Amino acid sequence: MKKSLSLLLALVLLLSCGSFAFADGNSGAGNTRAVVGIDLNDDQVNSVYANFGVQRGSVPEFRMTNAMERQYLNGYVDSSIIGTKSISCVLVTLKNDGSGMNVNTSNVNWCTPNMYISALATAGITDADIIVTAPVEVSGTAALVGIYWAYEDITGQKLSETAKLVSTQELTVTGNLAEEIGSMDASDIVNDLKLMLNETENMTDDEMKKEIVDIAAQYNVSLTDKQISQLISLCRSLETVKDDDNALISRVQEVQNTLNKVKDAKTKVTGFVETVTKAVDSVTSFFTKIADILGFNNSPQK
Repeated sequence: MKKSLSLLLALVLLLSCGSFAFADGNSGAGNTRAVVGIDLNDDQVNSVYANFGVQRGSVPEFRMTNAMERQYLNGYVDSSIIGTKSISCVLVTLKNDGSGMNVNTSNVNWCTPNMYISALATAGITDADIIVTAPVEVSGTAALVGIYWAYEDITGQKLSETAKLVSTQELTVTGNLAEEIGSMDASDIVNDLKLMLNETENMTDDEMKKEIVDIAAQYNVSLTDKQISQLISLCRSLETVKDDDNALISRVQEVQNTLNKVKDAKTKVTGFVETVTKAVDSVTSFFTKIADILGFNNSPQK
């Protein structure tokens, strides 16, 4: 029964949040790139392409090295997590303006799709279908570097180096916070702060601390001093990106709308599953009573 409910939940989520398929009319090899870890063998690469759902050779492929990953991860991600090998892989397809972001993950145990969507908005990446995967479980932090590379090659435009670094900082701060309070609450708190960047840049750290505490309280969350300090540091970094990028706030608002849609979908799915569970329990109870009446449940034990 648990297996049936799990399959049902997965199906409803898939229908609610969209599929892995790139259905946008703007998709194709010209605006799709695969970035694959250099340390994967051929069998592992083939398994990655199976997760991508595309034939190897049908889209341009780049190989990412650990040194390239460390260029952006050092200082934000613990060296033990970065490791010495590059195994994270991404498939990026840019879509028409206004299409929004769709991120799917496989074998990623730390970063969630919402975290990627929010962090990539900071870097300047919107309107894309992205798959993040690996042949074994990974944290997923290194995938950001691959997404940057794919985006820049498709568009022929360089992203701001500052924005990419702050995007990495955002992903790691949100991930650390998510470990303690949950990924959805962590993403919500960070995005609420990003919407306030016009105000926070005129606040002292003490004033910002009060705002952070108030925002967390709205989600029934209590933050530690360390977590608050990390969020203040992130805000200060985001302020530098905002000053260079007038469109950042509007992208954050788009992300907020996406997060709200995801929450609404989860609420609907939860309610649907609860209804189905009650119905199944009711039917099970009915047949159990019938069996008791007929004496099927009173047969001697062997």
